[in-house]
Amino acid sequence: MLDSLKPENSAASRPLRLRGIALPNEHGAWGMLFEPLVAAAAVAFSISTLLVALAVIAAFLMRQPLKVLLVSRRAGRTMPQANAASKFLFYYSAAFAIGAAGTLAFAPMISLLPLIVAAPLAAVPIYFDAMGKSRSLAPELAGAVAITSSAAVIALAGGWPLAAAISLWAILVCRWIPSILYVRNRLLLEKGKPFSAVVPVTASAAGVIFTVILAYYSLCPHLLVLIMAILFARAAIGLSRYSKRRKAMQIGVLEVVFGAVTVAAIILGYRLWI
Repeated sequence: MLDSLKPENSAASRPLRLRGIALPNEHGAWGMLFEPLVAAAAVAFSISTLLVALAVIAAFLMRQPLKVLLVSRRAGRTMPQANAASKFLFYYSAAFAIGAAGTLAFAPMISLLPLIVAAPLAAVPIYFDAMGKSRSLAPELAGAVAITSSAAVIALAGGWPLAAAISLWAILVCRWIPSILYVRNRLLLEKGKPFSAVVPVTASAAGVIFTVILAYYSLCPHLLVLIMAILFARAAIGLSRYSKRRKAMQIGVLEVVFGAVTVAAIILGYRLWI
């Protein structure tokens, strides 16, 4: 599919790297996308789940070609990548429209509430893309809160009470916000640059406390408190003098593992309520 979008004169010019136009380069973003989708689909599956997933995945993919178009506009000229980016944006937009229309048709209206709340936050990364500051902290944090709202949408579409659905969203926010802060500072530590241990560790501790409150009021399984405690220990040790030196790829792989463990705990915890 990607090759079919190459320009006809590509043999006479440098071929476009379509992967960088069609797909985001940030590997961690894929975990941020699929963790809430997989977790929510496993514990609150309904006929709307696949439609919600289609809309969310398409919206996620739309950002990369849109970013290319924004860069082209900022450059004040039409870049070679712009044509392919426009095509990908059209395809993703069509997929989003199908998913959104299906969700509206089959899901109760209340299931759209998390999307309405998250919409302003979803616009923050696009604004920073337009400013050429995509790697700033603010768009990462805002994007994490926005994209994890998909779990609450799926839960509400599956018939969950509003409080329980919002709590599931909050748990995923408690997983991702501290993790973003931790990874950014851990990479600075590995590069020998100034970093902060206080902010990620404090955020992780807040995640533990908030999850304890949810569990106390029976809004989430107690198993998730254990997972948040593990993530807290990861941050505290990883940014201390006891941390072992790791390459950026190793840090990324470990985050995938922590994400998989979190998703497994959500599924097991909600299924067995432990």
